Amino acid sequence: MASRSTQAASQSPTKSPFFQQRDALVGDIAVALEHVLQNINKLNRSLEGVIAVGNEFGAVEALWSQFEGVMAQEPEEGEDKEGTEKEGSEEEEGEEGAEEEGEGYRAEGKGRER
Repeated sequence: MASRSTQAASQSPTKSPFFQQRDALVGDIAVALEHVLQNINKLNRSLEGVIAVGNEFGAVEALWSQFEGVMAQEPEEGEDKEGTEKEGSEEEEGEEGAEEEGEGYRAEGKGRER
């Protein structure tokens, strides 16, 4: 291992063109990666800002969605309620009439049941 360090020390002052160009390219790559990292950090901060602005409208969006849902259901529920109330009152009248008829039948039949 000692011989390697002495070889490396003796070769470092006189680098071959390959090693010089390799070191230059590695340095360029390191600088380029640093720029990429900085730009990714800027993009991340911008996206966080956009998301924060979007989250501020969450309550407003929920309110409008609720309003839209109420407006969409209102005509249907109104028609159903009116139709159900009319049908329900007719059914109740029919049941009351059947009970009255049944009582009369029992009264007339003197103990006979259906």
